[in-house]
Amino acid sequence: MSEESLLHRIEDRLPGLAGGAVEMSAAWSEDVVRWLTRSRAKGDLDQWDPDYIRRTLPLLRRTFCSYFRGEVEGLENIPADGPVLLVGNHSGGLMIADTFVFAVAFYERFGPDRRFHQLAHDLVTRFPGVGTLRMWGTVPDSHENAQEAFRRRAPVLVYPGGDYETFRPSWHSDRIEFAGRKGFVKLALAEEVPIVPVVSIGGQETALFLTRGEKLAQLLRLDRLMRLKVLPVSIGPPLGPNVLDFPGRLPLPSKVTIRVMPPIDVEERYGPAPDPKIVYDEVTDDMQSTLDELSEERTLPVVG
Repeated sequence: MSEESLLHRIEDRLPGLAGGAVEMSAAWSEDVVRWLTRSRAKGDLDQWDPDYIRRTLPLLRRTFCSYFRGEVEGLENIPADGPVLLVGNHSGGLMIADTFVFAVAFYERFGPDRRFHQLAHDLVTRFPGVGTLRMWGTVPDSHENAQEAFRRRAPVLVYPGGDYETFRPSWHSDRIEFAGRKGFVKLALAEEVPIVPVVSIGGQETALFLTRGEKLAQLLRLDRLMRLKVLPVSIGPPLGPNVLDFPGRLPLPSKVTIRVMPPIDVEERYGPAPDPKIVYDEVTDDMQSTLDELSEERTLPVVG
């Protein structure tokens, strides 16, 4: 059998996987060059590429959704068209399993041609290998990027807890920890978009997260240098101890479960000029109740 015939047989059996892997490798190479030249990741929403998503979706489905046994409930709660603010709890350090599992489920339901953006910390958007993230819609976390995405009628996924929540100790995996950050409420009010809470569990079991290291981060002034308020320590394969997920770890195959809650029209529920603290408290309380339910359904860590 010729090499060409063999390749055709492989591609017939695993549609989209070979091409997707090549595309993702190319994106990684480009990012390494950017990292070595110290170029800053830009918030260009035009890097979102529906054709790239279409080609790599089968590969990511088979990797992330199989490895983490991803399960997403309630996607019908996301409006079928127009801008919406998806507000999620975040887990797993820099290894953003919950984001990939959710993004795969989103594009499978609504199709790769529906624009969708995820806001991420600068550290993530500058790291080598995030070319896939940018083409899947990830941009640096800022109100300006969110506002531009809304102008393009795109749903936007934001994690208010950011680095504080994603590096919380593993024994806090069943807690919503937004650290009092109410920017998402003000954004939804200013842009007149509904809030759709997105609650996940499992990501904080992909490693043993020990401490956030807030005092050390403050001492080293990481907030000024890298917009980081934490310098966390975790333990995970293959090397054991990690600081801020460096020198690197392989996430444990923890089952990731995500539940999308019904949309909230902030003005309709709370009036034309609500107190952001009241909205924040009620939204996070509702999300905590959902997380409690997901936690009760979980029989064992990692296994799910």
